[in-house]
Amino acid sequence: MSRPLRVAIIGAGPAGVYAADILTKAERDFEVSIDLFEQHPAPYGLIRYGVAPDHPRIKGIVNALHKVMDRGDIRFLGNVTYGKDLTLSDFRHFYDAIIFSTGAVKDADLNIPGIDKQGSFGAADFVSWYDGHPDVSREWPLEAKEIAVIGNGNVALDVSRVLSKHPEDMLSTEIPDNVYSELKRSPVTDVHVFGRRGPAQVKFTPLELRELGHVKDVDIIVDPEDFDFDSESMQQISSNNQTKNMVKTLQNWLLEEPSGASRRLHLHFWHQPKEIYGGAAVEGIKFDRTTMDADGRVVTTGEVLDYPVQAVYRAVGYFGSALEEIEFDHKRGVIPNEGGRVLDVHEEPVPGIYATGWIKRGPTGLIGHTKGDALETIGFLLEDRLSLPPAEEPGENAIIELLEQRGVEYTTWDGWLKLDAHEMSLGKGYDSNGVARERIKVVPREEMVTISRDFAADRQS
Repeated sequence: MSRPLRVAIIGAGPAGVYAADILTKAERDFEVSIDLFEQHPAPYGLIRYGVAPDHPRIKGIVNALHKVMDRGDIRFLGNVTYGKDLTLSDFRHFYDAIIFSTGAVKDADLNIPGIDKQGSFGAADFVSWYDGHPDVSREWPLEAKEIAVIGNGNVALDVSRVLSKHPEDMLSTEIPDNVYSELKRSPVTDVHVFGRRGPAQVKFTPLELRELGHVKDVDIIVDPEDFDFDSESMQQISSNNQTKNMVKTLQNWLLEEPSGASRRLHLHFWHQPKEIYGGAAVEGIKFDRTTMDADGRVVTTGEVLDYPVQAVYRAVGYFGSALEEIEFDHKRGVIPNEGGRVLDVHEEPVPGIYATGWIKRGPTGLIGHTKGDALETIGFLLEDRLSLPPAEEPGENAIIELLEQRGVEYTTWDGWLKLDAHEMSLGKGYDSNGVARERIKVVPREEMVTISRDFAADRQS
């Protein structure tokens, strides 16, 4: 092939950026030309719209992704939605290979009675709201004094921290103004976090757990009855330093006397959700008390525990979304694949179609784990290079011409830099009680697109 290999990557979160970076750096004797598509006007996916704004490691990840994109050898095309603005046949027409890195943004189901009552929410929806996702409502019904969060992973911690934290302590982050205003009106006094296993089996990471202890005017409450460790838990604690550190953190909170803070965050273990009860709205939630049997399985004890709450957030995991014209595993929430090679209905590889990240392996692991996914997927793409179905119009301007013909208001990397600078300036211009704000995130999609696309007009004028 005398021309560059044309590759489209759909999804500009960490998985998509890592895949593009690995492909550009791979040892090869041919050129590549990569377009990175994103349905939102801004890049970064999960980093921008899926992690709490006060998360301490986000800046480092954003900086790393920025450096990759800012090199100029990967073209970013935002505000372009797969299946709406461009179809699979469109991508096949302009590219030799297509990589799906669309992630997982929906909440996994929790099938218990009452889960659909008013006041019962999916954590993913709440995260999208407080992260200023452009396609969700600007408002959120924060009316409950007592709240249950179901889950023992980092998302549950993020949700419970945002719910219990005083909004003034979030001002130093990029929290959108509408989110700050809504949180300020919240009457919450108690947030309860429930896990079906014990302290030695939590899915938190130590840093996220320790963050809870630094939240101002919030007491952390744990129950001594949850720390009666069985032999398997003791083995886990003694053999795994991460587990040992987290259990130690939790036990330290056991020893602390409540300070009389205005808000309390309760961490409960050995609780399996049984039923959300009430009339049309949530009035409480019941749990089966659990324990571990001799084979390490979670079993119920017969004891039922009842907590009066007015809102329930399920943080039991994310789930992928099906894509048009691509096979989908509705049980696992992933695109069927072998090592990143996408499979058809007969479980045969589809030439030129690949997957990476959570839509490939499911929503497990930390963000850094997507690098291994991308490395495997890119390895197979390079191995398949000579057998890829060639694009009919591989010129780099051809896809731009199509987008413009269809009236798609696509955004670019230069446009993101303009939007990024605008958000930073909003933060610097904020003045209230001497609080310095890093940025204020722009929420409306139309405003994001307008600011981003004005950059092109500025350059032409």
